[in-house]
Amino acid sequence: MRSTSPLPTATKRGEGSEPSRSRRALVLVGLLVGVFLVGAALASFYLSLSYRPPGEDSAEAGFARDMAVHHAQAVQMAEIVQRRTESGEIRLLATDIALTQQGQIGQMQGWLAVWRLPQTGDEAPMSWMGHPTNGPMPGMATPEEISALETLPPDEADEQFLRLLIPHHEAAIPMAEAVLAETDRPEVEQLASAIVASQRNEIQIMKDLLRSRGAVPPAEAPTEGAPHGGHEH
Repeated sequence: MRSTSPLPTATKRGEGSEPSRSRRALVLVGLLVGVFLVGAALASFYLSLSYRPPGEDSAEAGFARDMAVHHAQAVQMAEIVQRRTESGEIRLLATDIALTQQGQIGQMQGWLAVWRLPQTGDEAPMSWMGHPTNGPMPGMATPEEISALETLPPDEADEQFLRLLIPHHEAAIPMAEAVLAETDRPEVEQLASAIVASQRNEIQIMKDLLRSRGAVPPAEAPTEGAPHGGHEH
């Protein structure tokens, strides 16, 4: 009787299946690498388009320049009152405004540097909004009003500060909303949204502080869309 062993057959099957599995694995790896490379190329192309720097006459550049100037005056007034006030509430508010808005100024100036644009432009303020002005931007205090913060008694300076900052904040909100309607850059959207939210909140705080002192808050200016009427204050 001839004996047969399953061993050679099993060996042949094993020898035939290992290369087959290896080839399938190599094909799969090749496909995955190809998909990864195509995805990386598409992502790189998308990023090159998304992060193309804004131009000289862009809404982003105009916003950064104008809001930096607008913020700088708020910081100036806040630092005066922070130094002179005898109220803990006012000092806390002034400190928060000074630190927050100075930090935001740094962000906007940093954008302009990264975009290789000058910190100031040739066009009149707010031209990027379609509302150019030859005078101060809306909400800006006069030099005399700022000087009064240095000379008024502390309690009166506190009230003057609140009366100046409320319309100042109210005028900044339409500027931030205007760039939100134009930009698709995440960093600009994030900062403009933060400005709208924080300044609306601070407006309410300042109105409450005035009421707590028995004073009537100034008339509220429009806080949505572009400012209407004249731009010279």
